[in-house]
Amino acid sequence: MAAGPPPPLEPCPLPTFPEEGFTEKFLRKTRENPLVPLGCLCTVSVLVYGIICFKKGNTRRSQLMMRARVIAQGFTFAALLGGMVATAVKSRQ
Repeated sequence: MAAGPPPPLEPCPLPTFPEEGFTEKFLRKTRENPLVPLGCLCTVSVLVYGIICFKKGNTRRSQLMMRARVIAQGFTFAALLGGMVATAVKSRQ
Protein backbone atom coordinates (compact mmCIF):
# COMPACT_ATOMS: atom_id res chain seq x y z
CA MET A 1 0.00 0.00 0.00
CA ALA A 2 1.39 3.30 -1.02
CA ALA A 3 1.20 5.90 1.68
CA GLY A 4 0.13 9.14 0.12
CA PRO A 5 -0.63 12.46 1.69
CA PRO A 6 -3.74 12.58 3.84
CA PRO A 7 -6.86 14.06 2.30
CA PRO A 8 -7.29 17.77 2.87
CA LEU A 9 -9.37 18.75 5.84
CA GLU A 10 -12.50 20.68 5.13
CA PRO A 11 -13.05 23.50 7.56
CA CYS A 12 -16.21 23.02 9.55
CA PRO A 13 -18.24 26.13 10.29
CA LEU A 14 -17.98 27.54 13.78
CA PRO A 15 -21.12 27.25 15.88
CA THR A 16 -23.10 30.44 16.27
CA PHE A 17 -24.79 31.27 19.53
CA PRO A 18 -27.79 33.55 19.75
CA GLU A 19 -27.35 36.78 21.66
CA GLU A 20 -28.59 36.12 25.18
CA GLY A 21 -29.50 38.84 27.65
CA PHE A 22 -29.05 38.73 31.41
CA THR A 23 -32.62 37.65 32.14
CA GLU A 24 -32.62 34.83 29.60
CA LYS A 25 -29.24 33.56 30.78
CA PHE A 26 -30.28 33.74 34.44
CA LEU A 27 -33.49 31.80 33.76
CA ARG A 28 -31.66 29.20 31.67
CA LYS A 29 -29.00 28.67 34.34
CA THR A 30 -31.68 28.48 37.06
CA ARG A 31 -33.53 25.79 35.10
CA GLU A 32 -30.28 23.86 34.61
CA ASN A 33 -29.32 23.92 38.29
CA PRO A 34 -32.16 25.20 40.52
CA LEU A 35 -30.42 24.40 43.81
CA VAL A 36 -27.76 27.12 43.48
CA PRO A 37 -30.14 30.12 43.50
CA LEU A 38 -32.13 28.44 46.26
CA GLY A 39 -28.96 28.03 48.33
CA CYS A 40 -27.96 31.66 47.70
CA LEU A 41 -31.40 32.86 48.80
CA CYS A 42 -31.19 30.70 51.92
CA THR A 43 -27.71 32.01 52.75
CA VAL A 44 -28.73 35.65 52.36
CA SER A 45 -31.90 35.11 54.42
CA VAL A 46 -30.00 33.53 57.30
CA LEU A 47 -27.35 36.26 57.12
CA VAL A 48 -29.91 39.09 57.25
CA TYR A 49 -31.79 37.46 60.13
CA GLY A 50 -28.51 36.97 62.02
CA ILE A 51 -27.58 40.64 61.56
CA ILE A 52 -31.03 41.72 62.78
CA CYS A 53 -30.65 39.52 65.87
CA PHE A 54 -27.21 41.00 66.49
CA LYS A 55 -28.57 44.56 66.29
CA LYS A 56 -31.34 43.68 68.75
CA GLY A 57 -28.78 42.30 71.21
CA ASN A 58 -29.77 38.65 70.94
CA THR A 59 -26.19 37.39 70.64
CA ARG A 60 -27.06 33.73 71.20
CA ARG A 61 -29.50 33.68 68.27
CA SER A 62 -27.10 35.76 66.15
CA GLN A 63 -24.30 33.26 66.75
CA LEU A 64 -26.64 30.40 65.84
CA MET A 65 -27.61 32.15 62.59
CA MET A 66 -23.97 32.69 61.61
CA ARG A 67 -23.37 28.96 62.04
CA ALA A 68 -26.46 28.25 59.98
CA ARG A 69 -25.12 30.63 57.32
CA VAL A 70 -21.93 28.59 57.05
CA ILE A 71 -24.00 25.43 56.59
CA ALA A 72 -26.13 27.15 53.93
CA GLN A 73 -22.97 28.30 52.13
CA GLY A 74 -21.67 24.73 52.18
CA PHE A 75 -24.95 23.50 50.68
CA THR A 76 -24.74 26.15 47.96
CA PHE A 77 -21.14 25.20 47.15
CA ALA A 78 -22.04 21.51 47.02
CA ALA A 79 -24.96 22.29 44.69
CA LEU A 80 -22.63 24.32 42.46
CA LEU A 81 -20.11 21.48 42.27
CA GLY A 82 -22.86 18.94 41.64
CA GLY A 83 -24.21 21.06 38.79
CA MET A 84 -20.76 21.36 37.26
CA VAL A 85 -20.21 17.59 37.44
CA ALA A 86 -23.65 16.92 35.94
CA THR A 87 -22.95 19.34 33.09
CA ALA A 88 -19.55 17.75 32.41
CA VAL A 89 -21.04 14.25 32.36
CA LYS A 90 -23.90 15.37 30.11
CA SER A 91 -21.52 17.03 27.63
CA ARG A 92 -19.42 13.84 27.32
CA GLN A 93 -22.40 11.75 26.26
